[in-house]
Amino acid sequence: MTHARGERAALCDLLDQLGPDAPTLCTGWDTYDLAAHLVLRERRLDAAGGIALRPLAGYTASVQRALKARHPFPELVSIVRRPGGPYGLLPFLDEAVNTLEYFVHHEDVRRAQPGWEPRDLPADFERLIWKRVSASSRLMLRSSPVGVVLHRLGGGVTLGGPRQGPKVEVTGRAAELLLFCFGRQEHARVEYTGDDDAIARLKKAGLGL
Repeated sequence: MTHARGERAALCDLLDQLGPDAPTLCTGWDTYDLAAHLVLRERRLDAAGGIALRPLAGYTASVQRALKARHPFPELVSIVRRPGGPYGLLPFLDEAVNTLEYFVHHEDVRRAQPGWEPRDLPADFERLIWKRVSASSRLMLRSSPVGVVLHRLGGGVTLGGPRQGPKVEVTGRAAELLLFCFGRQEHARVEYTGDDDAIARLKKAGLGL
């Protein structure tokens, strides 16, 4: 099983366990909303553009609401379990595109529940996450108000944010740095080093793709 498939299965198991009304780290979304988002993203490509493009967001939101109205929560989760669209036909594409997507959304659900702790991920998964973070840090941190130096525990450094001005060093495991870069600063187990004002601004910044 690929890491994308493993995270997908684990997320769906957790969604089934928690039900439709549990909180997530996605602002304004409960688990029902998240399940509908994942179905839309893979199976309603006509509406997926609004996930990233603000002018199309209204249509995307209407399709997501329609999915919730049409499908009971367990049915939506069962749809999420099976890769849809091109991801179901091309396993390599599923692994390339969905590994981080499903890891982050799995943690969005896990870390919104009381008593959560970081998972111990397999070493190869941590290496894969760090490879993706290193390749995408400039993009994910493009909205940072300050320069960022990411330090991976165990080795590895990459940069993001403005090249000029104050810089903040952010240290943690690869998975925690990924969550930080995806805008989950409040729930990422990382350490900050730098000017206090710069750190405060970075913690509140809207990061991510």
